[in-house]
Amino acid sequence: AEYVVNCAGMWARQLGARAGATIPLQAAEHYYLITEEIPGLSASCPVLEDPASYGYFREEVGGLMVGLFEPVCAPWKVDGVPEDFSFGELPPDWDRMAGYVETAMRRVPASLEVGVRKLFCGPESFTPDLQPVVGEAPELKNYFVAAGLNSIGILTGGGLGRVLAHWIVHGRPDVDVTGFNIDRLHVYQATPEYRRTRTVESLGMVYQCHYPTRSMQTARNVKRSPLHERLAARGAYFRDVSGWEGADWYAPPGVEPRVERLSWGRQNWFPFWEAEHHAAREGVILMDMSFMSKFLVQGRDAGRILDFLSANRVDGSAGVITYTPWLDETGRLQAVLTVTKLGDDRFWVVATDTAHRHVETWLRRHIPDDAHAFVTDVTSGHAQINVQGPRSRELLQSVTGADLSNEAFPFRAAREIEVGYARVLCIRITYLGELGYELYVPAEQGTHVYDLLVQAGEAVGLRHAGLKALASLRMEKGYRDYGHDIDNTDPVLEAGLGFVVALDKPGGFLGRDAVLAQKAAGPPTRRLMQLLVTDPAPMMFHAEVVRRNGTPVGYVRAASYGHTLGGAVGLVMVEAGEPITQVYLDAGTWDVDIAGTRYPAVVSLKPLYDPEMKRIRG
Repeated sequence: AEYVVNCAGMWARQLGARAGATIPLQAAEHYYLITEEIPGLSASCPVLEDPASYGYFREEVGGLMVGLFEPVCAPWKVDGVPEDFSFGELPPDWDRMAGYVETAMRRVPASLEVGVRKLFCGPESFTPDLQPVVGEAPELKNYFVAAGLNSIGILTGGGLGRVLAHWIVHGRPDVDVTGFNIDRLHVYQATPEYRRTRTVESLGMVYQCHYPTRSMQTARNVKRSPLHERLAARGAYFRDVSGWEGADWYAPPGVEPRVERLSWGRQNWFPFWEAEHHAAREGVILMDMSFMSKFLVQGRDAGRILDFLSANRVDGSAGVITYTPWLDETGRLQAVLTVTKLGDDRFWVVATDTAHRHVETWLRRHIPDDAHAFVTDVTSGHAQINVQGPRSRELLQSVTGADLSNEAFPFRAAREIEVGYARVLCIRITYLGELGYELYVPAEQGTHVYDLLVQAGEAVGLRHAGLKALASLRMEKGYRDYGHDIDNTDPVLEAGLGFVVALDKPGGFLGRDAVLAQKAAGPPTRRLMQLLVTDPAPMMFHAEVVRRNGTPVGYVRAASYGHTLGGAVGLVMVEAGEPITQVYLDAGTWDVDIAGTRYPAVVSLKPLYDPEMKRIRG
């Protein structure tokens, strides 16, 4: 067949495995009961959901259906759904479920006054992150999947079917798929132990509050940085980062790193995060970024291929890092990453953790069969230690004999340097908006280099910083993150990334003609821009509605708290219906709706923090 679509529900994983496709989903027991007829219960009664009771309620043949999404579920047949099983029932475990059933039925007391007509237990499949598994399998071209709908297949099946049909016919989806694309998932997530452990939690997440800072608690410690134990000793609070244990923030000495209470407001760790943020702006911080996706691309055609895939120039002088978008034929984003030219036939490509398999698949599929170019995933082979802040040069210079002066080691330089016993790839780049360096260290020497930096850091006030600080620092600078605030539906110019597009590059690049057409059309009427709440009190997270002169014009794609700017800061996609220029911005009165309250805001096309990049280049 030219195309295959696997929409086999809970059988999809096993069916996919026959073709070599990884589809991490797992069946679990799902329960509901139907009562005898309840007098006065109308068929038009609305569906009720009560997450606190883990139950949903609706009329069914005159009685009440009581369904459950209990917080601790039971995976079913982890070794595989039997080949002769088809839409059958399972023996219910009422010893385990009795308490949940009683709690749910008490929510509608009338259900306790009639008999029970039907008790049902049957399997449904769930995914590791409670998002569908949709798209083209990374392992097999033209093998598409639409499965793992997490018990809401009737609600979402029609829409996802339409998305997949468009994808197959046109070669690309026309909606943001970054959150549910199959290529976000990894092979280890299909292992029996992972599925058995994670599914226990994922079913229950259907009826739990999805706090923006909550991290899944099951199937943890799948991947650990070489620095993990060192960071734990420094008070790191870890969260799940694409299977890695990522340090989110650090508790001060003598304080246990724990979340006291999940909230939409300021939590107990807010001051720890604030201190890390200010340390990056005023001193020097160390951040473990070993979870970043790292690829070594080699071969005599490697430069030519990467230069064609990249909208920016990446095949220039050796020893230079380049920030670049990757686009499709329509000029829309497929990735935003860095490419470092190590030599004429060696390149270092770094992307985010969430884009790992997407970037690798996109790259491999754009290497012609007759080309001499090879891609090696070296993510786990290198620790990545970021040293950032105004005193980062001072710290790093104290542990290496290499000349790190601005003249000898300018912004975007990439060289191997010696740190202790290790030879380290040192790149002068930042994702925080300060002078800074990324150190790529062989994994077996990661702790050695880390220890040297920490010891030398005592003289300059080195502070450890986590991913919360990364988010707030990059958001103040307006740096983009593919899959969070930009996605596959965004033309590169509308995403505000025209400054890293080389339209005059010899040989062009994938998507160039589309970008030229976009540019010729004049200023975009849809544009991603920065937004700062002028009131320092509220927090922003995602999807807050933004108004101009009282009219909704967009919503916040991603946000954090700008400890330097003095308020919540985010990136908003504005759809104006007219050319977006500085005049358009200045002529409007802007506000943002946060939890039902409208707060004044300012918007900007340029970074609100250090728009001239003086701190980065200093």
